[in-house]
Amino acid sequence: MPLLFIHGLEGTSQGYKPTFLRTLYPQLIAPDFPGDFTERMARLEQITGNAAGWTIVGSSLGGLMAAVWAGWHPARVARLVLLAPALPFAGRAGATLLPCPAPTVIIHGEQDPVVPLEPTRRAAQPLFSDLAFHVVQATHDLNPIMPTLDWPTLLDL
Repeated sequence: MPLLFIHGLEGTSQGYKPTFLRTLYPQLIAPDFPGDFTERMARLEQITGNAAGWTIVGSSLGGLMAAVWAGWHPARVARLVLLAPALPFAGRAGATLLPCPAPTVIIHGEQDPVVPLEPTRRAAQPLFSDLAFHVVQATHDLNPIMPTLDWPTLLDL
């Protein structure tokens, strides 16, 4: 089962979250996604190819990217784990969100000043028919809680 991490707007493949996840899952694919949203989505299409069974962890803008990709390819998604996903900003990015039946877990900080909690919850509820939405004591930078999360359960690996 392919495992992919998509970083946020200012993140990289060498950031804390992908580095941490690679210590747990050496098979993690965590490329860089430069450019605007369209360029990032083109890169995502290139990386995923025709493979199926993807478990995708997306952070912030990467969470929006994962959600958009999952809507385009619902049969190719095994599971989504979205960390403070930028779902409320889909329109600003020029993205259209489509429903996805894959099991989806969203982890969102209660004090997130970047991606607001309630608009994210409102955007997620109609999109994901199998949704677990967890609010944690954190800001947008979920790095401090990454080691406390039950990754084997979250990723269902």
